[in-house]
Amino acid sequence: MVAATLTVENHLPADFTARTLREDVLAGLTAPDKWLPPRWFYDDRGSELFDEITRLPEYYPTRAERSILQARAAEIAAVSAATSLVELGAGSAEKTHLLIDAFRATGSFRTYIPVDVSDAALRTASAGLLWEYPGLAVHAVVADFERHLDRLPTTGHRMVALLGGTIGNLVPETRARFLKNVRSALRPGETLLLGTDLVKSPDVLIPAYDDAAGVTAEFNRNVLNVLNRELGADFETDAFTHVAAWDAEHEWIEMRLRAGHAMRVRIPAVDLSVGLERGETIRTEISAKFRREGVAAELSAAGFGLTRWWTDEEGRFGLGLATAG
Repeated sequence: MVAATLTVENHLPADFTARTLREDVLAGLTAPDKWLPPRWFYDDRGSELFDEITRLPEYYPTRAERSILQARAAEIAAVSAATSLVELGAGSAEKTHLLIDAFRATGSFRTYIPVDVSDAALRTASAGLLWEYPGLAVHAVVADFERHLDRLPTTGHRMVALLGGTIGNLVPETRARFLKNVRSALRPGETLLLGTDLVKSPDVLIPAYDDAAGVTAEFNRNVLNVLNRELGADFETDAFTHVAAWDAEHEWIEMRLRAGHAMRVRIPAVDLSVGLERGETIRTEISAKFRREGVAAELSAAGFGLTRWWTDEEGRFGLGLATAG
């Protein structure tokens, strides 16, 4: 039996997380319409809360995407003919098992390449996979997939996967640049598996981001705890209300934090003092929703052809397999 192997390749400087947080806070909280990127939700507590969110009755995307993978993983493996799977933003690699099982059944799959900014998360997830899949080679890459796609390993015939609707967190200009960068990183004939949450009634969408139990509200406010802990800020976390709203023009959900009273927040690590009026908001996330024709057009503009398209039985979530031209 061939032994499982783990290689870890780190492209991030030691101060990457701290420096990027400072840059984001300075850019976002000095903007006329204040914002923070959703990447800062995911400290240990935030990750626990998001895991809880995925199990809430209102939050359908995780279940919907998993149902597609359960039904279509064998077809994905056959059509892509990939011998290496690159997963961007891999995290815990929970849904990856469905794909690895299908690829290994083809007899030609060799390498799993998880990409994430967290070295610890990659090593933990990789250890579990190595134990479960004897003979699997894991080449973990510690990198920011918005910046370092040109450094992806070129092992085998690759399929890149971006699951969970993560693409929807990018504004259209950033999304277009990201897709072009993915295409540039791939050889002709290699593939991209892209998870996209689909446009549907706000009556379904809004509860998914504003659940009755208040878990998403705690998750949203937790970003302020991150700033308090990491940058010495003095946000009154409980003074902010969670807001989830549907933007029909842009067809995305916005999550915001609304100040309950006028305040001035000090953030010593970046030498910043931020004034907020009562009712003023900080945008913490967009989650764009898609239509098949829009996904196909965006992929085409980046140099891909949409080869296959699958949805769950209720048509809530789309999974597209695109081939690099």
